[in-house]
Amino acid sequence: MLSAFGRAFRTPDLRRKLLFTLGIITIFRLGAFIPSPGVNYQNVQQCLQNGQTAEGLYQLVNLFSGGALLQVSIFALGIMPYITASIIVQLLRVVIPRFQQLYEEGASGQSKLTQYTRYLTIALGLLNATTLVSLARSGQLLPGCNLPIIPDSSVITTILLIITLTAGTGLIMWMGELVTEKGVGNGMSLLIFTSIAATFPTSLGAIWSSQGPGTFFIVLAVGLLTVALVVFVEQSQRRVPVQYAKRMIGRRTVGGTSTYIPIKVNMAGVIPVIFASSMLYLPGLIAQFNQPAQGEQLQPWVEWINNNLVRGDQPIYMVLYFAMIVFFTYFYVAITFNPEEVSDNMKKYGGFIPGIRAGKPTADYLQYVLSRITLPGALYLGFVALIPLVALVLINANQNFPFGGTSILIMVGVGLETVKQIDAQLQQRHYEGLLR
Repeated sequence: MLSAFGRAFRTPDLRRKLLFTLGIITIFRLGAFIPSPGVNYQNVQQCLQNGQTAEGLYQLVNLFSGGALLQVSIFALGIMPYITASIIVQLLRVVIPRFQQLYEEGASGQSKLTQYTRYLTIALGLLNATTLVSLARSGQLLPGCNLPIIPDSSVITTILLIITLTAGTGLIMWMGELVTEKGVGNGMSLLIFTSIAATFPTSLGAIWSSQGPGTFFIVLAVGLLTVALVVFVEQSQRRVPVQYAKRMIGRRTVGGTSTYIPIKVNMAGVIPVIFASSMLYLPGLIAQFNQPAQGEQLQPWVEWINNNLVRGDQPIYMVLYFAMIVFFTYFYVAITFNPEEVSDNMKKYGGFIPGIRAGKPTADYLQYVLSRITLPGALYLGFVALIPLVALVLINANQNFPFGGTSILIMVGVGLETVKQIDAQLQQRHYEGLLR
């Protein structure tokens, strides 16, 4: 393995790509610690040292930003607006026929969809920046902290802060696209990987200092088992055999080959977990805007939401979280994988599944396989996402528990994909690759 990395850095073209990627990652991490204009950095650090953390959806945003959200830095919003915009544009293909036409046009149409995604990212960044500034000014970003995060509440400072946060989102999007174009791997995924990996040392150190070495080693053992489970499932796939008939094109005989359609157990990736987290954040947000005035009694439905749907250690929250992950897994897979489209493409090029007639029977068979294999994938996603919530109940390490939910899913998936890309580029220049 070490010799393979040595060969990668001895290859001029690959070394240039690796160094470029590392340079962008360094700039990205530096931006997470540069405070935004108008933010009192000392007060923010003091609040964080007192153990104040974000909750709900903003805990997920803070994870994707590598802790930059709670620092209120210039990269506080992280890559989350781009992820949301990409998901929205992908879902709109089902609703808006024009978007589906652009997707089917090939490279030119998809570049147009990418442009729409960029515009939507900036719009969402502006909206998220406004929300973040209002939360920071009202003290709701770090509940329980009485120190002012933004001492100057003038209009000019507020506008400047919103513009800075939105520009930070645009800069992150540009850097991610640069890595995809000139570096190694998918730029956006690598930036998310970097953000999550950056929080691991701090989280593990906090567990050691607060819970002791016993809990620390239990967390490490659970983490290793979780990583092994995620690697096993992420690499698992159902291979549907496909046979292509022989055809004569001029004087040449083409076709007659056998291949397969790889249907992954977890085709949805981490998207259902993000959807479920976002939906479960809404009841708490609604309850937050219906708090009673001083001297008035709390409404029963607001009290029920505060007791059951705000904190992750409540049984009702866990059950709803798990059920929503299973639902969104089926929903997202149904949108992204179209058996009829796959069947039509196979029929167009003379392909068929042995024992299955071309056309509608092939689409029905693919739908049958897809619905059966999605169930274990959905249950696996729900199980992995519940690990940090169970850790809160058992070992009281939720706020610092790094091995669970979205973090491991993203890190393992991005790590495997990046290593495969480096291995493929090595094999273009050497007979021996990175993987054995």
